[in-house]
Order: sequence, then structure tokens, then C-alpha cells
Amino acid sequence: MQPTYPSEASEFRAKITDFLNTNLPADWTGIGALSDDQSAEFQSEWRKTLRATNLLAPNWPAEYGGGGLTHIEQVILNEEFAKRGAPTAGANDGFSIGMVGNTILVWGTDEQKSYYIPRILDGDDVWCQGYSEPDAGSDLANVACRAELDGDEWVINGQKIWTSQGHTANMIFALVRTAPDHSKHAGISFLLIGMDQPGVELRPITNMVGHDHFNEVFFSDARCPKGNVLGELNNGWAVGNTLLGFERGVAATITSLSFGAEFDKFVEMARARGLADDPLVRQNIATFYTNVQIMRYRGMQALTRYLRGEQPGPESSIGKLFWSHHHQAITEAAMHMLGAEAMVGFGDESRGGLGPPAIGTENTPSNWVASFLIARPGTIYAGTSEVQRNIVGERVLGLPKEPRADSGPWKDSR
Repeated sequence: MQPTYPSEASEFRAKITDFLNTNLPADWTGIGALSDDQSAEFQSEWRKTLRATNLLAPNWPAEYGGGGLTHIEQVILNEEFAKRGAPTAGANDGFSIGMVGNTILVWGTDEQKSYYIPRILDGDDVWCQGYSEPDAGSDLANVACRAELDGDEWVINGQKIWTSQGHTANMIFALVRTAPDHSKHAGISFLLIGMDQPGVELRPITNMVGHDHFNEVFFSDARCPKGNVLGELNNGWAVGNTLLGFERGVAATITSLSFGAEFDKFVEMARARGLADDPLVRQNIATFYTNVQIMRYRGMQALTRYLRGEQPGPESSIGKLFWSHHHQAITEAAMHMLGAEAMVGFGDESRGGLGPPAIGTENTPSNWVASFLIARPGTIYAGTSEVQRNIVGERVLGLPKEPRADSGPWKDSR
């Protein structure tokens, strides 16, 4: 099957190509080719360019400063940016725009939209995610971080963990328990909390490639206004799941492009080592090529939902489940192919971030080792594979739900 785009899509694709040709450096080969400092400087200036041309949040309504693009136009933009290895936003906008910004547009009041959306686009508010806790990871509904109303303010006490990019943020969206006497899922609210205040402490967590990408956050009588509940009070579980749909589904239409580039590097490495005709390597190549094509068609499936104007649903868990296991498999196969060459230092995690390496990343043993290490937590973050399988089984396939022993009122386990 070779899907075709509407005839008017080619005109828009040419427009995006012209934009990239005009605004990218003449020697551009992809953001992965830049050093840390160069990448940070480029992304800062690139974000300003996207903001000035209303392409920073291309799918948002024009009235909120977005591009007002149609679903098909956004997909084309994402495709062309991905092919060139150009970011579609700033360094932290996956949280600020992709997650909480989109969720505010769905659940926010008019006042919340008019206040937060411009601040997100202008970079005044930089967000991080406050979901997981030491006793609430896969069982996210077990969150124990509490918020109690004191006059016109919420007083927050508790802890969050695995807070990606928390050290670069000044705002955090958090699931907190506002009704401990309700059932686990019914007593949670979604709060918007400022981090630059007394009572918020951030501690870095160094990962196995030596970077402080994650953090833990401690709230000790931290405060936020009463009106900073997104959605209705004690309806945070529904709001939080809307956000997770954006987190897991936003890249569905371009996932195959980034993983396809990684696959090409795998084949290139096999040929360079004279292993392209090895039966085991050839079998791996066939498997990984098939996986990338499955991602491609899954992206097309997601596109049909976007074209119908539907939000990402539980089926987005299929994509996350699939690509995270593929990434572990291809990087493991790369380690076998490298053999003793894998016993080296590793490259810079920031070049690849989470997922496949950025376009332009050098095809070296050290960077493959970095990708191998980065792939390890892929089946854990953004929802473990076990959780994804439950979502697919129960909410996509309609299978019976797992027996639950905690359907009564939430109990503080600490």
C-alpha cells in the first residue's frame, strides 16, 4: 500500500521545504551533528524563528498564537522537519507545548487558556511533569502527594520522582491527592504549580551515562492559587490520561523516520564490518526493516484519527510499546556486531535524548553504546510495557480488566 496525500498537500510541502532551506544553516546535516553548546544555542534561536512564523505550535488555533494548520499540514511539517533533522520546537517544549499546552487547550477555562498559552509560547513558563512517585510509578493512581485548600490557595506536600528536565523548568503540572477519602482514581486533581517558590526542592538524579536528566522534587508547604486546578476538582485522572495520550501519540506519524535513520546506520555499520551477508545479521536487518515499516503504517493509522479530528486515544499505547522494544532489540544487535569495540566509553546522551539518535549523529561505536544504554529505560518511562499491555488489552481489545484489590477508598501506604 502506498498512501497518497491530497493534491493540495504538495504545495504546502514545498512551502515548508522553502522555509527550511531559507532558515537552516547552509552546511546543516542535522542537530545530532552539533556539540552540546552548539545545539543549545541553535535550539534557542530556532525556537524564536518558529515563534515569529507561528510554527512553534502549528496545530494550535491562530487565536492562541498557533499556526492554525490542518491535521494533514501538521503531519507534512513534522515529516519535512524530521527528514532534515530539524527540531519542531525548543528543548523543553515536549512538556510545555506537546503535553500541558495541548491539555490546557482541551480542559482549561478561558482564563487559564488566555493566561498560560501565551506564556508557554513566549517561553516565560517552562514546564516539567509531576506524575511518578516512589510508591506511584506503574500504579500511578496511588499518588500520595497531597494538596489541601487553605483559603484561596492549595498547600502541597509530598514528593515526585523521575522529573525529566525539572532543573530547566519554572512550572510543574502535577497529579496530587485532594480527596483521600475517595477511591484511588477519584480523589486526584491536576494542579499547575510554580517551582520558583519556598517549599519546592529539586534534587538531581544522575543516570548511567552520567547525565542529570532526571530529578526528584520535594514539596513542603508549597502553594498555588485555588484556580490552578486544570479540569474539575478530583477529576485529575481523566485530565492526566488526556495528557498521556498526547505524550504517547504525538510522534506517531514521524516515528518511522527517526527509527528509519537509525536502521540505515545499522546497515551501514554491518557493511563496513563485512557482516552484511552474515545470516544472523541479515535476519536482524530483515526484522528491523519490518519493524520500521510497521511504525510507518501505525503512523498512517494515527493520521486517519487526526484527519477525523479525534484526540489520541488508548491505541497510542501500541506505538509506545512497539518502538521501545524495537529500540532495545536493534541496539542489542549493534552491541553483538561491535563485539570488543563495544567495550568503550559512550557518547553524549544529550545528542540522542530519549529514543533513537538525532539525525546527524556520527555513526561510531561510542554513540551506539550510548544508544544501547539510552534504550534500557525505554520500556519503563512514559508507562511501563506491562501498563501499556493492560491498556491495549482492556481499552483497545476489550478484554476483561485485571482483578483489582484497591477499588475502595485510597489509603495512605506511607
